[in-house]
Amino acid sequence: MKKEKLYGKTLDELIAIVKRLGLPAFTARQIADWLYRKKISAIDELTNLSKKSRELLVAEYDYGIYPPEDFSESVDGTKKYLYKVLNNKYIETAYMPDNDRATICVSSQVGCKMGCVFCMTGKQGFQGNLTSNEILNQFRSLPEFDSLTNIVFMGMGEPLDNLSEVLKSINILTCEWGYGWSPTRITVSTVGILGSLKEFLEKSKVHLAISLNSPFDEERQKLMPVQRTNTIKDILDVIRRFDFGGQRRVSFEYILFKGVNDSPKHIKELARILNGVKCRINIIRFHELPDSEFKTPNLAETVEFKEALNAKGILTTIRTSRGLDINAACGLLSTLKQNKNHKL
Repeated sequence: MKKEKLYGKTLDELIAIVKRLGLPAFTARQIADWLYRKKISAIDELTNLSKKSRELLVAEYDYGIYPPEDFSESVDGTKKYLYKVLNNKYIETAYMPDNDRATICVSSQVGCKMGCVFCMTGKQGFQGNLTSNEILNQFRSLPEFDSLTNIVFMGMGEPLDNLSEVLKSINILTCEWGYGWSPTRITVSTVGILGSLKEFLEKSKVHLAISLNSPFDEERQKLMPVQRTNTIKDILDVIRRFDFGGQRRVSFEYILFKGVNDSPKHIKELARILNGVKCRINIIRFHELPDSEFKTPNLAETVEFKEALNAKGILTTIRTSRGLDINAACGLLSTLKQNKNHKL
């Protein structure tokens, strides 16, 4: 029988486990300390637990950390790691060093239900939710783990469509019994699932990034079918009602497509709908995909769009394109891998 993985359990789950196994209550915090504060490779290495306690755990659980299957490295230092999950499916994890920062971009699902027309992950269709173990394994098993300063849930999948496991992962990352990271080091990117957005805001303190891509309803719906039931107007209503306070940040991701969403009318409408919202816009130049109808604007056009938004009083930045030589566009590498395996 396949054993359950211990890594990725919350403190409450560990408390329930030790209680069921008849172990002392304090054992749960000891286990959490080993899982999230120390470097071990097996349950047998939990040396401050009795031999009997370790035997009881080993009988039912695996430690649960496993390495990536493969990786590619870009000339700019970006690395794309490939992990096997859910019976020979693949997910991607990107490592992006930048001077004194090192960011990891993790996946939360295999494939995606959202069907954004510009996204290769969406073309895979939805194939399954990742567990907190599979989400956090991307973080912990990374060879560059010790250098990481930030984590973004911007990889494959829609995080708010797998909210319970994403929140568990954030809990482990930020709680004092876990990794103890500041929530300001973590950002969750979403297309905006209204049924989950409020719960996410209330139950976490991490940064929020909304995938916007057009301020016009009809145009956004063509790019992102989720707009039919989760309009940007309704998303902004939720954001306006929520008290972010402190250092928590709201940003809007805006993938720029040449000749599609880069006109003066887009700038004017963005300024209108975001009026009164304390936020920033991150412009992302489209990564061209095989057989895509969309084209990438040149850098000068992108800078002009950014400066026009800044002139409207909206803090706007251009996200540096990374890993263009290693299929870094989200979902592309895993699609190629899965297609290759299918042909075999």
